[in-house]
Amino acid sequence: MQLKEIIVVEGKDDTVKVNQAVQADTIETNGSAINDAILEAIRHAQEKRGVIIFTDPDYPGKRIRHIIDQAVPGCKHAFLSREQAQAKHPKNKSLGIEHASIEDIQEALRHVYELTETNTPIFDQQDLLEYGLIGGKGANKRRKRLGEILKIGHVNGKQLLKRLSMFQITKAEVEQALRDIEREEKADAE
Repeated sequence: MQLKEIIVVEGKDDTVKVNQAVQADTIETNGSAINDAILEAIRHAQEKRGVIIFTDPDYPGKRIRHIIDQAVPGCKHAFLSREQAQAKHPKNKSLGIEHASIEDIQEALRHVYELTETNTPIFDQQDLLEYGLIGGKGANKRRKRLGEILKIGHVNGKQLLKRLSMFQITKAEVEQALRDIEREEKADAE
């Protein structure tokens, strides 16, 4: 799998792991130490080839993603779940792209999203309530699974509304994912 876009990752270990999964160039942010020179390199890459932001599914990764997204509009986004990015050794609590499997990285990069500035949200809080994604027993678990299925990461209710809108995810896509989740929940209960 070869990518035209340049992938923005946090560090050298992420670059090594991504290059095991796909043929792509990367820009490393050096973790949270992202500076104007790195942002300028990302801006240039976005103009020439496009950029996919692929940061760790933790607070620093989300912060870096937000900084880049604000400074360089039009980037695409790829996500891994916390479980996919968890170190495999039980004593290692580290979380990062470098711990993910080759297959999970390839899958995440096949399902990239491009942010859009849309004025008409498709979903509102009432929809999330009716779908059982907020305000009820198991809502957090369902949101987490929905984020995995839709490849948008795990988010709280407010962030879920924003991501569904930004990534132009349709009601049909959400409803199909929820049917899959319901089947999984029924299978687990048996």
